[in-house]
Amino acid sequence: RAVARNHHDEVGRQSTASALPAFVAKALTPATWPDFAELVERHRGVWGGCWCLAFHAEGAQRLPAELRRDKKECRVREGAAHAALVYDGSRCIGWCQFGSPDELPRIKHQRIYREGFTNPPDWRITCFFVDKACRGQGVAAAALAGALEEIARLGGGLVESYPEEVVGRSVSSSFLYNGGLSMFESQGFRKDRRIGKNHWVVTRIVEAASIRPASTALKSRGASAPPHHGS
Repeated sequence: RAVARNHHDEVGRQSTASALPAFVAKALTPATWPDFAELVERHRGVWGGCWCLAFHAEGAQRLPAELRRDKKECRVREGAAHAALVYDGSRCIGWCQFGSPDELPRIKHQRIYREGFTNPPDWRITCFFVDKACRGQGVAAAALAGALEEIARLGGGLVESYPEEVVGRSVSSSFLYNGGLSMFESQGFRKDRRIGKNHWVVTRIVEAASIRPASTALKSRGASAPPHHGS
């Protein structure tokens, strides 16, 4: 299934999707680890050497970047870290991290989150990162669509995330590690409750996939999300 990158020209008009090359989403695996690592290394470890470990249990430890890299790679090789990687040609340009609550226990706003907690999710979407040279081109939306495809391949279920409301606010895209609320709503998520000043818990049911593709070509924002019902 395919979705075209969203791109806007200098006056803000959307360019013709068919004239643009497609992104491809692939699962983070030992085979794609070098591509993920190369993207992180291009950005000096991302957020001061995080290596996308912050939401794992080990994220609480104060570790140097090289040890965080090793722990992340170990998780990937053990099948204990999940993400959808977005490619432009052969180059990895972004990701969306997801996993079970046990795999990703360290979400933000824990106290407020627990106050309204009723239905435990099967999956959490916790983190996005986009190459600084590719921001504003729909990479995060492609990563979210790819993550939902991978969740469907892995059996589906209730998916939860914690995006930020940015309408009426000036927020740098480099700080939107949870993604924007409107992006999630455009891919079938519904608001459940507010946590913190500007963040929401959003949910969606993803059905299990009957076909299990190794990768997904992405051609228009939100169009590649798998079928869903209710949330």
